[in-house]
Amino acid sequence: MSLKTVENFNFSGKRALIRVDFNVPLDKQFNITDDSRIKGVLPTIKKILADGGSVVLMSHLGRPLKKLKEDGTIDYNKYSLKHVVAKTAELLGTPVQFAEDCISDKAFQQSAALKPGEVLLLENLRFYKEEEKGDAGFAEKLSKHGNVYVNDAFGTAHRAHASTTIVANYYTPENKMFGYLMANEVSNADKVLKSAEKPFTAILGGAKVSDKILIIENLLNRANNILIGGGMAYTFFKAMGGKIGNSLVEEDKLELALQLIEKAQEKGVQLLLPIDSIIADKFDAAANTATSDSNRIPDGWMGLDIANNAIYDFSQVILNSKTILWNGPMGVFEMEKFQQGTKAIAEAVAAATAKGAFSLVGGGDSVAAVHKFNLADKVSYVSTGGGAMLEYFEGKELPGIKAILQ
Repeated sequence: MSLKTVENFNFSGKRALIRVDFNVPLDKQFNITDDSRIKGVLPTIKKILADGGSVVLMSHLGRPLKKLKEDGTIDYNKYSLKHVVAKTAELLGTPVQFAEDCISDKAFQQSAALKPGEVLLLENLRFYKEEEKGDAGFAEKLSKHGNVYVNDAFGTAHRAHASTTIVANYYTPENKMFGYLMANEVSNADKVLKSAEKPFTAILGGAKVSDKILIIENLLNRANNILIGGGMAYTFFKAMGGKIGNSLVEEDKLELALQLIEKAQEKGVQLLLPIDSIIADKFDAAANTATSDSNRIPDGWMGLDIANNAIYDFSQVILNSKTILWNGPMGVFEMEKFQQGTKAIAEAVAAATAKGAFSLVGGGDSVAAVHKFNLADKVSYVSTGGGAMLEYFEGKELPGIKAILQ
């Protein structure tokens, strides 16, 4: 789809209200441990400022209303966006003002007083329950912060929240648009979903089949190969009568796993499972380990990574692919003993990309993996939106996108 972006809009004299995704990880001292989400929206902000516009940024941080303090009150300090002001100003190269509330009189005075080239960040939207409820009154108040609305938060595009979706109703079509990051996310996802060069290989990992059912079903109509690793693989092995020891399994999804295998055969899609696994006698970084056929894991042992033969099989398919989608790790890569499979797949995706394949990596854990193994710049695109990307690949319409297109 062609998206209306900030590219062809002149922001001179305009005040742009931008929904960003500054839901960044913080350590105990409130230092940002990964600033990629902030870096992702810098081009959009810089374009508006260069045009002679001013910027009001709004975002959420964490889930303050779901993680209350012991006395039942909100932990305002822990979830305050004040912790990201300095880093945003540093990366942007310009001062960033901060409003201690997102809809207070003072916040409106601050946004109204902005001069061209100035930036204001509003306090955490999720301090108000109205944000996640998609409350119209709250959205209307937010809309008063800018005369143009820009959505550049792909990570929350699957939520019909006040700031991501409802607020767009208070702007005329010519005054609402997407930022560069949002447009990049959608165009790269569309490259995989709608115009994938064949062979197209999808690599799916993670713990549960239930999390990936819809994406597998959608990809069965598009992909040539679907490689399945991680904990979800053992549900398939058990469904086929294999022995999986104490490996993760979803007993209520065994029938579904067989149906997916059958559908893949009907459609001529190669559904590849890991032939062997690194197994452990407990879920522990210091566990005893061995290698086993994935469908013959001894009692008391569990599969926690794919092993050498599976790595070889998967890598050969990946290296012969022209389009690659990777969502989910091959094992418990956070523990050194069980990271080899995920690392090898990341390296194979990078090698295929170097040969000319288009590769998209999305979903929190696979994104964490390519960063951990320093391969993020060796793949074509790393998505910032875990849940949003998944829903897009499931074929769902994302409310945050729809709201701008209306």
